[in-house]
Parts: sequence; C-alpha cells; structure tokens
Amino acid sequence: MSSIRELHQQLTRKERSATEITEAYLHRIEAVDPQVRSFLSVTGDTALAQAQRIDAKIAAGEEIGLLAGIPLGVKDNLCTKGIRTTCGSKILENFVPPYESTVTERLATAGAICLGKTNLDEFAMGSSTENSAYQTTANPWDLTRVPGGSSGGSAAAVSAQECVASLGSDTGGSIRQPASFCGVVGLKPTYGLVSRYGLVAFASSLDQIGPLTPTVEDAAILLQSIAGHDPRDSTSLNVEIPDYVKAMRPTLNRRNKRRIGVIKETFGGGLDPVVEAAVEKAIQQLQELGAEIQVISCPQFRYGLPTYYILAPSEASSNLARYDGVKYGNRSEADSLMSLYTETRSAGFGPEVKRRIMIGTYTLSAGYYDAYYLKAQKVRTLIKADFEKAFNQVDVLVCPTAPTTAFKAGEKTDDPLSMYLGDLMTIPVNLAGLPAMSIPCGFDDQGMPIGMQLISNVLREDLLFEVGYAYEQATQWHNQHPSLSSD
Repeated sequence: MSSIRELHQQLTRKERSATEITEAYLHRIEAVDPQVRSFLSVTGDTALAQAQRIDAKIAAGEEIGLLAGIPLGVKDNLCTKGIRTTCGSKILENFVPPYESTVTERLATAGAICLGKTNLDEFAMGSSTENSAYQTTANPWDLTRVPGGSSGGSAAAVSAQECVASLGSDTGGSIRQPASFCGVVGLKPTYGLVSRYGLVAFASSLDQIGPLTPTVEDAAILLQSIAGHDPRDSTSLNVEIPDYVKAMRPTLNRRNKRRIGVIKETFGGGLDPVVEAAVEKAIQQLQELGAEIQVISCPQFRYGLPTYYILAPSEASSNLARYDGVKYGNRSEADSLMSLYTETRSAGFGPEVKRRIMIGTYTLSAGYYDAYYLKAQKVRTLIKADFEKAFNQVDVLVCPTAPTTAFKAGEKTDDPLSMYLGDLMTIPVNLAGLPAMSIPCGFDDQGMPIGMQLISNVLREDLLFEVGYAYEQATQWHNQHPSLSSD
C-alpha cells in the first residue's frame, strides 16, 4: 500500500506517471471489488483524463502538489458535478448534481483524481454499510464480516488498496468506527473546520467530512487540502489552518510532555476484553514514548448514545422532509398529492431511514418536544462541559474506537439497538463538536483490526497528528494489509 508521499516522489522523479498509477488502481478495483463491493460507481474515463492532465504538467516542468495525481475514493453522499450521487438510497437513484461539493472541488484543484463514489448506509444512517439500497460492502480482512458504517465503502476501499485514500462523513462515528473495523486511519475534524457545502445532510449540527487513509501523515495531507473557511457554509469556521504535517514527530519525549487522559468510563462492562487489552497496551506504548498518562472521568459520556438518538433523528426528520416526489429525487405514480408523498417516501426510503424519520418526527411533536428534544440538548451541553473540564487537565484523550471488532454480516440487522451500541465510544465527540482520530492498534484472535481513538480539544487536530504519528512510527499495525485474491 503506497502512501501519498511515496506516490508523489515517484511522480516527481518520473519513475511512474499519473496515468500508470491511476490505471493500476482501476485494475485493482476491477480485480477485487466484485468481492469487497466498495464502489457504487467507478469513473475510469474521467480519472484517466485527470491523470493525463497531471502528466502534461509534469512533462512541462511545472511543480505539482502532494495530492496531484493521487487516486481517491469519495463517499456517495458528497455531490460531484455530472457524476451520479445516490446517498445509497433508491430515492436518489438517478440524481446527478449540477454542482460540486466544496471538498471535492478543493481536491480537484489540488490535482487529486476521483476514481469513483463509494458505498454507504442509506443517507449515512447505519453502522455496518448493510443499509445501502444497492449492495452490502464486505470487510477486506474477512469477507463474511461488515466494514462498519456509514463510511464502510470508503474504509474498505482504502483497506483493500482500491484507492490511496478516501473521503467519508462522520455524524456519530461513521469515519472512525469503519476505520477501526478495517484497520485504517480515520479522522473526524472539528465541527466547522471542513465545509459541508455539497454534503447531503443527515444531522446538520453533527455531520462533518474527513479522510480515511493508510497512515496518519496521509490524513494530515488530505485534511490540509480540504480544511478552511467556505462562505457557502454558514457553519464554516473562519480560522487559520496550521501546517498539520509539521506537527508530526517520531517521539513524545520533549521538554513539555504530552498529557494523555484515559477516559475511565469507556473501559469495563460491554467492552470486548481483547479490544480492552489492545488499547491498554497501546496506552502503555504512548507512555514509553514520553507521554504522561492520567485517568480522566467524563461522567456524562455514557449519556451520549441516548442523547444522539434523540437529536440526530430529529434533525434527519427535518432534513429528509424535502424528499417528497415534488422537488427532486424519484417520484412514485399517485392519484393525489398525499398519495404522491406517501408512495414516493415508502418506495424510496429503506427501513432504517424510515425508523429514524419516525423517531425524529415523534420527538419534535408538540407533546414531546420539551420531554425529549429539549432535554437532550441540555445533556449535550453537559457532555461538552465534561470534555472542557478534561482538557484543562490533559492535551489528548484516549479510548477504544469501538467496543468490539467487526461483526458478521447479518448478525445485527434484526436488532437495531445492538447496532446502535457500536457507536458508544464515538458519538460524544460529535455532540461536543471535537476532533478525533482512530488509528490501528492491534488485532483480535480472528485477525480482525482494533482501533484506538484519540480525542483533542476544538481545532487541535495538530495534537492528534503529533500523538498518532509518534505511536504509528513505534508500531507496525499500519503496515499490515488484508490478503485478497484477485481471482
């Protein structure tokens, strides 16, 4: 698995052309994606045309940036002009956006090559990528297991070496949890650091776009390109973007030691003992690298899950009201306006989307708004206060990314509550608007990857890269890849 920097060096030294690199990844997709099913659409002709433009720049002696000529995957809830964007839903089966999302626009400007659109749980609602209306993505480490979700297609594509890196979106853990399941790096940035313009909305106060990559440095390079203010997004932060790559050092043993807090509420009951042991060993390694370890209590952490499953469905209920068969999207035949609404939504939405719309509509109704929605917002404030208190004591928080490793496909499809518990560790981060990163830290007895989650304060992604890179350089987890037959 080549990194962004390695491919950049090959291009600038003229050891390989962008066209050769792109063709190699397209051949890889052709060989293994019938098993993995990461991509919903592959844009081979467009990708090769982009690669040829990069080769022409190199031939002309022009300097190219780190992302120029690098083949990427893009989650299929990011609008791509002229390329179908389905959100994994039948209701948007034929939707071709007339405009480009800010993040894909910025990547194109940087010269990155889009290989295609990756699979996801419908409208990013799910933790296993089994809720897609089109196909179920498999985990490259074990094709009988799920890759996590909702960005499972993006994570599996990177893990299976079908692209160098990819973009995902994270509402309650949808980048970090599949990163953990697939053994790659997944970063959820500070809310507002990356523009959401062109991201099809699920829960607008929680959604954030971020990278899935083979290494920490690649995540830093990708974030560097997509972060920054966007006047088209009213929630976009107008802040200076630091040099994330410069933040990375191979050791934490400096004059001022990094203080790392272990969230005690994330260990114990409900956590797979193998996951717990792997993360504890990783924490010990961080200490050996020079970090000062403290145990930190975040008492409200446990309330993140119920809070999220009131707030997120409420926002989804509002956002998805636009899919009614009138404005855009597929339309069902009907003999009245009310029938048009009901038939279109009944045929267009899958079971999980319908479930969340129903929950959200209920919690926003006049009789229950104060009892549920308003109370959940208050708890959200308490969760954020817990984190603020913790960051007065430490620089970075650490915990498992997910309570278990990847589970078998179909194992939890009839038990949505069990599925929701998979986001127990990641959801509080979204509620507080904080940045967090999952990095590989081991394997279970079945050879499935385990992820460790690093959390930092608002706009301190540099600390995540510093700590994550130091750990990555001291271990070999990121150098291990699944064995996939190309038959």
